[in-house]
Amino acid sequence: MVKRRWICMLFAMIMFLPVYACTESSEGRKEITFQQQPEIIEIRPQRPVKIKLKRGTTGQYSWDLSGDDTDRVLEADRKLREGLGE
Repeated sequence: MVKRRWICMLFAMIMFLPVYACTESSEGRKEITFQQQPEIIEIRPQRPVKIKLKRGTTGQYSWDLSGDDTDRVLEADRKLREGLGE
């Protein structure tokens, strides 16, 4: 008789444990929020400046520059002018 009572108590506790877990209030829980850090949002690899160097029939050089960063394009233009003596 005592053994049967313990089995019934154990069975009742096993049955009510999932019910208690499902009905627990979320007041004590802290909500998880995701925050984006501005310096990590977008990191683009820097593309190099593309240079198309042309030589005319008279020996004069000209070039076409293209790139994403204006400062780097202007720096490449300045170096080409210095290096080719213009």
